[in-house]
Amino acid sequence: MHCPFCSTEETKVIDSRLVSEGYQVRRRRECTKCHERFTTFETAELVMPKIIKNNGTREPFNEDKLRRGIQHALEKRPVSSDDVEKAISHIMYQLRATGEREVPSKLVGTLVMEQLKTLDKVAYIRFASVYLSFEDINEFSKEIEKLKDS
Repeated sequence: MHCPFCSTEETKVIDSRLVSEGYQVRRRRECTKCHERFTTFETAELVMPKIIKNNGTREPFNEDKLRRGIQHALEKRPVSSDDVEKAISHIMYQLRATGEREVPSKLVGTLVMEQLKTLDKVAYIRFASVYLSFEDINEFSKEIEKLKDS
């Protein structure tokens, strides 16, 4: 770590503490040359995989787009904001856990459907009707029957 005061490469760590509920490390450092002290913060860099769209194009993962889709399905449904945020966090965790640099958009849709199924059955059917592109009422009925059986 370069000293921000004299640009020397040699600094030593004087103190380390966990902050932000253990998600960050605060380090107090001292320059070995000019003896100035400064603080650094260390956090894990969590990289989300890129999304491979159905047409083959790739785009960066967009948390806002995921949130909008879930909130749209849950519109006027009795689900708390905390539950929505937990679902989004769980989806993002599962995407990172794949270890892949790129994942198909179908995987994201499947993960969203799994979360909606536990949050609210009506929202699940709303999302599924668009995501699975139901062609007729029979497909819609089959999905409702599957939901009843589970």
